[in-house]
Amino acid sequence: MTDRSVAASSVNLSSIVATAEQLIDGWELVVGLEVHVELATKTKLFSASANRFGDEPNTHIDPVTLGLPGALPVLNRQAVELAMRIGLALNCRVQPCTFHRKNYFYPDLSKAYQISQYDQPLNVDGYLMLPADVRVGIERAHLEEDTGKSTHAGGTAGRIQGSDYSLIDFNRAGVPLVEIVSRPDIRTSEQAKQYVGELRAILLAIGASDAKMEEGSMRCDVNVSVHKPGTPFGTRCEIKNVNSIRSVGRAIDYEARRQIDLISSGGVVKQQTLHWDDSVGRTNVLRTKEDADDYRYFLEPDLVPLAPDAAWIERVRVALPSLPAARREALAKLTGQSKASEAVAIIVERGQDAFIGEVAQVGGDAARALIYVQQAFAEEPAVPRVPAGDVAALSLMERNAKVTSTQAKTLLAELVANGGGDVLAMTKAKGFEAMDMNALEAFVDQAIAADPEAWASYQAGEHKAIGALVGAVMKLSKGQADGKAVTALLQAKATVR
Repeated sequence: MTDRSVAASSVNLSSIVATAEQLIDGWELVVGLEVHVELATKTKLFSASANRFGDEPNTHIDPVTLGLPGALPVLNRQAVELAMRIGLALNCRVQPCTFHRKNYFYPDLSKAYQISQYDQPLNVDGYLMLPADVRVGIERAHLEEDTGKSTHAGGTAGRIQGSDYSLIDFNRAGVPLVEIVSRPDIRTSEQAKQYVGELRAILLAIGASDAKMEEGSMRCDVNVSVHKPGTPFGTRCEIKNVNSIRSVGRAIDYEARRQIDLISSGGVVKQQTLHWDDSVGRTNVLRTKEDADDYRYFLEPDLVPLAPDAAWIERVRVALPSLPAARREALAKLTGQSKASEAVAIIVERGQDAFIGEVAQVGGDAARALIYVQQAFAEEPAVPRVPAGDVAALSLMERNAKVTSTQAKTLLAELVANGGGDVLAMTKAKGFEAMDMNALEAFVDQAIAADPEAWASYQAGEHKAIGALVGAVMKLSKGQADGKAVTALLQAKATVR
């Protein structure tokens, strides 16, 4: 029986739709991630050819990229600095490092070796905190060059098996990469997705990469194993080049279930490299996993050791912007929300948290501004076209019951459509003056009289009945009534019997 048939023989594919929490059942999942990130440099790591995605194939090549005789690499200083940014943002220690040749033959690796880092990487011993305060250790974040890209025509799922022919594009060969290797601290597929999402947010914040997973500038290798708690870790399998956060979760859930089913049926998990086929939701065997010895690492003879001095490292550290985790915490504190709330996460991801701060600085209600921006500013840039003062004015009018929440939504939509406006003038033009409490109470009494059954149900403790009464008041007042004020009046009347 082949490795591939062993991998699939004992697996019930229909069962592999559960989440990691559902499928573990007495087992513990152990996940480590190797994330490859292409750096946002203008040129390649060791040559002056352009680092640019999407151009005609094989137009950004040179003797160094192709490894022609006599061609010598020259290290890209900007790539080193971006790699240091990544290391410092991930709380790593930046240290003197060396480059090695990693030897293996692939058609898209014309030199038959890759210049990478081995036992002395640039960044070591860091960590990344997930939004739920789970700490994931970072083993290393080392600098290396990317390979070319093979495209297989015909066959299925772009695989070489069964293809009619293959094409090779060397434009990507030599593009600077940082490989970020986590420690095996992840225990659920959800944590793994959070890790990739948080890492991507950090990379974008520091400008180290565009992190476009759909273009391959950020790719994940996922290491998965299972074991019974209290026993040694199981044999891991590596799933190569997973290219979306959703696929990371699906691949982990599938592979964990596959390994559990294999062990439970008396089989043995082999250390293998796997391909994730997202179209059918399963892994397939690529090859038996290589160990470091298989790559025959040796020092790159054409490059000297790299030793960033303390002053350079400190300049990079000081230039780092505020990172997403710190920004979420600051926004949560400003608005009185949880730092794990959806609204806070969305606003920080869009880069609109500074705008909320501006609204607060000019005296606006930050909590209401957070809701406004989340709901109505999805298409606005990080610095919205609507002035912060206009949003502040609207938030204060709603807070002070000058307009209802429904009216505030209408005014907000007009502000976004027009890029701002005089909120007070807009309020008057629409007839959104605050309703007199005597008039509001009269509408409430009319609603009660018109629907005595709903009123009796509400008085008897059926709280859902209040919806019909509030809706009736809103209709009678042509939308001018404040829903909260209406609810308060109904509650007061129900109490006094």
